[in-house]
Amino acid sequence: MDVFFYEAFAEEEKILREMMGNTITCDYTPQTIQEAGHVSPPASIISIRTQSVIPSAWAGKMEGLLSRTTGYDHLAAYLTTIPNALPCGYLTEYATRAVAEQAIMMMMALFRKLPRQMLQFPDFTRDNLTGVECAGKNVLVVGIGRIGSEIASIARAIGMNVKGVDLVERYISTSYIDKIEGIRWADVVICAMNLTKENTEYFTYDLLRQGKKGVMFINIARGEHARTADLLRLLQEGHLGAVGLDVFENEPAVAVSLRNPANPQTPEAAVIRKMLRRPDVICTPHNAFNTAEAVARKARFTVEQIQYFLKHKDFTTKLV
Repeated sequence: MDVFFYEAFAEEEKILREMMGNTITCDYTPQTIQEAGHVSPPASIISIRTQSVIPSAWAGKMEGLLSRTTGYDHLAAYLTTIPNALPCGYLTEYATRAVAEQAIMMMMALFRKLPRQMLQFPDFTRDNLTGVECAGKNVLVVGIGRIGSEIASIARAIGMNVKGVDLVERYISTSYIDKIEGIRWADVVICAMNLTKENTEYFTYDLLRQGKKGVMFINIARGEHARTADLLRLLQEGHLGAVGLDVFENEPAVAVSLRNPANPQTPEAAVIRKMLRRPDVICTPHNAFNTAEAVARKARFTVEQIQYFLKHKDFTTKLV
């Protein structure tokens, strides 16, 4: 078999099957590698997203590894565990607008207390449902890259004050600020950074504690930027006013735990289950990229990468 796709959700599988044609042999599963229980790679090219844990022993049995993501920190981490080089590819940008809109959607839903509105609808009561408007609020975007700059653009368009934190100040449309000063200024903090060793656990308890009481925290980047237990603690203390998460610390294990409640649960999954009982939290299953437009681009780029690899034994966008 040429390609096996892990973590392929229904809409993605449908469009990949349509684009792949009959010349490339492939198969699909919505499961991660660890959930599927495969003891060896079922194809010469293995394609994953972010939740599969790739066995080190597979390195010598695969010809190539393709992540259907623009992030590649998980591929870089895998390469450190294997003795020999392995062609590893990822995708060029396909979901900038989709992810930015998800961040803004979460912010607006939490401003207007949407989870609580839905809980109280059966009684049709409005007590404790008074929200706030976006106009005039301060948004700190941490990580002003493709996605961060798009978030900033949308936020400005709806009348919000926007400042950014980044090591490289490349966007002239953004006013940059020191992270401590920015945290103290913000009504909303949105994490849009790529993940590196240097910014793992960037949003510590002590850092977020310096924000104004009631500050909102949204993460659409990587879960490792903020410890889930710290976020819950800050909510319980009343310091964070609301939290929106599309990504999660130790996400491969968390995803499996949440899908299989009868299995042993990770500490992070246990914390998330507590957070889900709160009306000031919105969690989505790493789904910010998932629009019809982005999925179509993603599928096209995936097919192009695979076609190129079958001819050249390499990827066009790659680590090795």
